[in-house]
Amino acid sequence: MEDAHHHHWTMVECSGTQLWASGRPFIIHGFNTYWLMSFAADQATRPRVTAAIAEAAEAGLNVCRTWAFSDGGYRALQTVPFHYDEDVFQALDFVVSEAKRHNMRLILSLCNNWEDYGGKAQYVRWGKEAGLDLTSEDDFFSDPTIKSYYKAFVEAVVTRINTVTNETYKDDPTILAWELINEPRCPSDPSGDTLQAWIEEMASYVKSIDPVHLLEIGIEGFYGLSTPELLPVNPDEYSGHAGTDFIRNHQAPGIDLASIHVYSDTW
Repeated sequence: MEDAHHHHWTMVECSGTQLWASGRPFIIHGFNTYWLMSFAADQATRPRVTAAIAEAAEAGLNVCRTWAFSDGGYRALQTVPFHYDEDVFQALDFVVSEAKRHNMRLILSLCNNWEDYGGKAQYVRWGKEAGLDLTSEDDFFSDPTIKSYYKAFVEAVVTRINTVTNETYKDDPTILAWELINEPRCPSDPSGDTLQAWIEEMASYVKSIDPVHLLEIGIEGFYGLSTPELLPVNPDEYSGHAGTDFIRNHQAPGIDLASIHVYSDTW
């Protein structure tokens, strides 16, 4: 059944405001499980990866959003810029292959705004260790060298050949979409210009490597200065000064999907 299904499994595509796959509308029934790669990197916890994906598939879910990054620290995928741990990469290969086996599409996030699993703070630390004059974690979005670190990592993931399936990630329909960064914020520039420029540059870069897969940003959904009339519906006053702009950000060329993050106990 698995082989017959995947023989006809095609990329999810966007047409207007509708997603399509195999000539039919594709409706996302998704869940978020950030830890799959890190658990797959440990043989003791690897079975939990299979169990989580299988249980979700049995419940009728068809998309899983998960981390495809771990920058520095314990079981890092990216140990330092331009260097990647093959064992952890093979753990990500396992995650993708298990998703494929259970007919589960993936949204793979490529970085974190927060320090969990390294994130932009780790990139800036690497830059400082290399002698760069950096003063803020937000330099992640503007410093040319830091951006080159990120681009190199993105290329390594997108062009990766899966050691389980022997399929290049950028050719694998198991992957629904790439996500540029989890919950980016750039409060040092509340105008939103810095983050907007970064989104446009990185969207163009990802699409230059992989023009087929869908791409989303990963922002939380705060309205910004491009829509001042909507600022009052943000969760709080700070949200409108976080350097993000829901409407403007998603109008960037190359961005296919809009996303929001809902924390029901907070907003």
